[in-house]
Amino acid sequence: MDKVIDIEERIPTLREKRRKRTNFKFIFLLLIFLITLFLLLYFQSPYSKISKVEVNGADLVGAEAYEKQSGLQTGDSIWGFKANDIEDTIGKDYWIKDVQVKRKWLTTVQIEVDEWETVAYLSLDQKLYPLLANGDVFKESSKLKPIDAPLFLNFEDEKVRRRLLKELGKLDKNVLSMISQINSTPSNSNPFSITLFMNDGYEVRAEVTSLADKLNYYPSIVAQIENDGTNQKGIIDIEVGSYYKSYEDEYAPFSNDSNKEESGEGEEEVITDEEATSP
Repeated sequence: MDKVIDIEERIPTLREKRRKRTNFKFIFLLLIFLITLFLLLYFQSPYSKISKVEVNGADLVGAEAYEKQSGLQTGDSIWGFKANDIEDTIGKDYWIKDVQVKRKWLTTVQIEVDEWETVAYLSLDQKLYPLLANGDVFKESSKLKPIDAPLFLNFEDEKVRRRLLKELGKLDKNVLSMISQINSTPSNSNPFSITLFMNDGYEVRAEVTSLADKLNYYPSIVAQIENDGTNQKGIIDIEVGSYYKSYEDEYAPFSNDSNKEESGEGEEEVITDEEATSP
């Protein structure tokens, strides 16, 4: 026969369950109230406002330009903008490689810009402009920041200019640092012909398409010339082979050249690839 449970025996258990449910509802409602109150107070406080816009990496243009472009102002809500929208706006500039917008601490917005590096100066219309690593010419400002970079002259052809930048990117850094100026000297037969003026006083005649492969041997070529007892600076031609001729022989008056040719002087010195690469 089933056991009969008196309702009076169950009342304490029911009361306890009802009390727990009531306490849970009360605590839940209290938490909702406190969170809502906190949010209301937070959004009314200075801690939800932008107090500072920090721009890092600005070099080609001032930090103020990026801040203005972002549309952010002190006093605006720190949550009232989308970082992706600002990144897309600033990233449209051709001199921008990458940009990131972050909320930092409580009231600071940080804009990190990564500009394309200035790798040379380009002479156009009797003015100097920074030439960027992506091949674009920066014309937004007339202010030039002194850098250790070569000067490009007569490079109106963008195709040749971009190919030259690609070749320079393949050079050893110590060789690249030795270049002072590069002139475009095209001919009817070779539109890629160039002349380089080096910091150590030599002049190099080369071709853009094979520049990196050959100019990386420049220190060895110079060492070979100087080891042969040559005390004169001159012209190193690496367009086809490797030839050297002193400035005195190259630029002497025609009459003197004739006399030197008769006496066997003034001839070009041929430098083989084996000599150039030998220690």
